[in-house]
This record gives sequence, structure tokens and C-alpha cells, in this order.
Amino acid sequence: MTQPTDAGQTFGCRSCGAKLSYDAATQGMRCPFCGHQEAVQAASAEQAGAALREVPIEEGLARAVRGLGTPVQTIGCKDCGATVNVGQNERTARCSFCGSQQVLQVQTDPNLIRPESLVPFKIPREQGTQLFSKWVGGLWFRPSALKHMAKVQEVFGLYVPFWTFDSLVSSQWTAERGWHYTVQETYTTTENGQTVTRTRSVTKTRWEHASGYRQDMFDDELVCGSKGLPQQLVNKFSTFNTAELVPFRPEFLAGWRAESYALDLMPAWQLAQQRMAQQQQGRCAGDVGGNTQRNLEVRNQFSRVTFKHVLLPVWIAAYRFNNKPYRFLINGQTGEIVGEAPWSYVKIALFVLLLVAVFLGIPALYAVFSASDDSPAKNTSGARELPTSVSPRSAPAPRSTSTSRGR
Repeated sequence: MTQPTDAGQTFGCRSCGAKLSYDAATQGMRCPFCGHQEAVQAASAEQAGAALREVPIEEGLARAVRGLGTPVQTIGCKDCGATVNVGQNERTARCSFCGSQQVLQVQTDPNLIRPESLVPFKIPREQGTQLFSKWVGGLWFRPSALKHMAKVQEVFGLYVPFWTFDSLVSSQWTAERGWHYTVQETYTTTENGQTVTRTRSVTKTRWEHASGYRQDMFDDELVCGSKGLPQQLVNKFSTFNTAELVPFRPEFLAGWRAESYALDLMPAWQLAQQRMAQQQQGRCAGDVGGNTQRNLEVRNQFSRVTFKHVLLPVWIAAYRFNNKPYRFLINGQTGEIVGEAPWSYVKIALFVLLLVAVFLGIPALYAVFSASDDSPAKNTSGARELPTSVSPRSAPAPRSTSTSRGR
């Protein structure tokens, strides 16, 4: 674990005296007023080794350093419950996670575990804003108002708390392994009023007991400690590279926001265990073999468990549509995009009606063209065609003129 350096460091510009901020584009400190730049002080080899090494979970809480090492004020959101640490002089009226204006300043908890390491921002704000606008512009069946919102929406850079866990997992499994085989069966049936005998191929399964054992090492299994981000959205991130973690230094937080973790160490470890167990279930299923299987049971033992508390960079555009929060996230390290957006049911309904009209119109057009093909051909001269021959009408039978006269 890193040792505390100062209860609250500030970083003044050597040129004009203003406060320096971390600049994602240059990966260093930069003055927002005069443009003066400075490099982030590199950690010593001893500090880097202590910060990046895995800490046994049994002793982690006792040895953990507390606080962020830089003066902050904490903002709490009444709607989503997230707590975000911002600069002392920063004022914010909206929650970074849900866009709610129900925010208020709360007391900063000095006992929170200090992150040992972090991945600095590499995607600058301008690129994050462009990615958000492009993402919204490419959405189908979404409210048209979103494109206007993309032009005025502010994108926030935020360090999100994560726990990483390493563990050796020993898995003992039992199952029933099935092998398919084919047999020929005879059967009787009735054909043309007569009983006949036929043969058919039938597939059956031969079951046998199976068991096995395997060991797998999990490295940096990530569990998000945020309360402001939906877990199902965070889980879509797949490109965080923890190999680029650097020792935590307060300079990286200068001018940036950092969320305090809401999920504590041991509950996070329980989630990590569940995820590791799910992966082991799939791996053991692959070891069973055969053509099919059933009744797989896996017993896992976790050992050599270590953890790290880290901060990972995320750009967030939180907006509210019809008073419901939606979020767009950009991996501040790699630029990977995940997001959620409302559906426009009006556009969906119009599209369905268009499809119905097209499908109903095709048979109608076919009927029209079919009818035109069956109609008599027209004379191109415009003259009326007459029959070439006319059958003569039968003459009426002659009336008899004879009369009978009585004698």
C-alpha cells in the first residue's frame, strides 16, 4: 500500500501562481490560464512496487491508507445516491451520474481506503464530446431531441472506483457424461389398409459417471465499487488494461472528479467469487467430454486471494429524458463506448406501419398487373375493332294463313 504523503497537497503554477490541473492530452500537469506545463512526478521504484503489488485480503483492511491525499469536497446525490469528490473551489449543480439537480454537499469520509493505483485519463475532453455527438447521431428509433441534447450536453471526466482481485481457484467436479449411439428398430404401421413392417434408426444415449479436477489463476478480476453507474452498463466495458496502472498520486486528481466507493471490500470480493465460480462452471463443463452431459456439480476452493483498490477513468454524459436518467460512458483509457438511450415509440410505430403498407402493397400491385395482362389487347390505331364474322339471325317461323271453314 502507498503511504500518505501529505494530508492535502495543492499544485501551484510556477509561472502565474494558479492551480495546475492534470491534462489528459499531454499526460501531465497544465495551467488552464497561462498554459504552463509540468510533468507528473514519477514514483520511485520502491513506491511503485508497493503500490502495484497485490495485497492479501486478510490483512488489506488493517494496512490500508485512508483518504485521497488532496483537499476535496464531497457532493452527494439524493436520486442515485452517488458521492463524488470534487475540487475545493468547484461548484456543481448536477449529478455527474444521473443528471439530477438534487445534489448537496456532504461530509467527506476520511476513513475511506485510499486507491493504491490508477489508470490516468488518455482521452481528452474534446474527443469525448465528439464521440458522444457521433454516438447520438448514429442512433435509430430514438427521439429527435437527443441530437440537440448532444450539442449542449456536458461530458464529465470521472475516476470511478474499482476493486481488482487475484485468486487461485481449485475446482473439483462431478457429472454424468453421455455418449450417443444409433440402433435399428422395427415397427409396424398401416399402409393402404395393410399392416407392414418397417425399420428406422433411433439415437440413444449411454450415460457414465465422470469427475475431474482443475486449477485456474484469476488475475485482476474487476468489480466496480460505484453506486452511480448501473452494473449492467459498467459490465459492458471490456478494454480496461490494468497493466497500465500507475501508483496513485494526488496530481492525477487535480481538476478531476473522483467517486468514493459505495461497495466495500468484502461485499466486492463476494461478487468476484460469484463471477469466478461462473467461469469455472463453464470450464469444468468443457472438461466433462462426451456428446452431452448432465448433473454437473462444481466445488470451488479459493486461495492466495489478493486485492487492489484502483481508480479507472470514465467520461460520462448523464442526461434525463422524460425525467428518467440515461448515461453514455467512454473508457477514458481506450475510447470504448457504451451507453443507453430512450426509444421513440412514435418512430417505431411509423416504421411498423410502413412495413405493413409495403407488404400489403406488393400483393395489390401484383393483382393490378395480373389483371392488365389478362385484359384484351388494345388497337394501337385507336379504331374500334369489329368482329370479322357475324352469325346471321334465325328468321322467325312463318305464320300459317290457312283457315278452316265449316261446311
